[in-house]
Amino acid sequence: MPSPRWGEPPPGPVARLVARARAGLRPAPATRTGLPELPIRLRHGELAERYLVAERATDHRRAATAAVAAMDEAARGEDWWAADAWGQRGLWHFERAEMTLQATRQARRIGDLRLRAGDPGSARRYYAEAIDEARDIGAEHEQGLAAEGLGRALIELGRVTEARRLASAAVDLLVRSGAPDAEIASARALLGREVPVGGTKEG
Repeated sequence: MPSPRWGEPPPGPVARLVARARAGLRPAPATRTGLPELPIRLRHGELAERYLVAERATDHRRAATAAVAAMDEAARGEDWWAADAWGQRGLWHFERAEMTLQATRQARRIGDLRLRAGDPGSARRYYAEAIDEARDIGAEHEQGLAAEGLGRALIELGRVTEARRLASAAVDLLVRSGAPDAEIASARALLGREVPVGGTKEG
């Protein structure tokens, strides 16, 4: 199965010309620095309106909250492109608001989303980022969840030995952090997972 296309697509030639013309008439809004304009496809519904109001006000906390809610809504409908686009915006706003724990969690959740969408290869980057950030701030619960997610991505890629090492580390982290029993059981179950059909058995 081909990997989904992620992120916001680059503007076409007409859109680029229009953007250049507009740039010559007025400066770009300060709230858009480093973040593309919200795609037209996503500008509908209550959550989009809440997001746009917060974005215009440079209220990163509220914008991030609205973006994450929109990500979850799109993911429930398996609209992976929209979910990822909203997820990236949520991550960006959490970072601008200096909400480090929430940004770490969001990176891990983007990994979860891409794994669910069938792209374990790109999910790895977000899990690894979340593991590093969680370690830096001492958030063992998030580190454990991200380690389990990375383990699941590696299982899908046929890298069983590495996946089981990560699962073992995830169990230790989750137990130490007092995680719910269901999360600990999920990580423990990964220790016994077999490589998927068509994969390469390592261990």
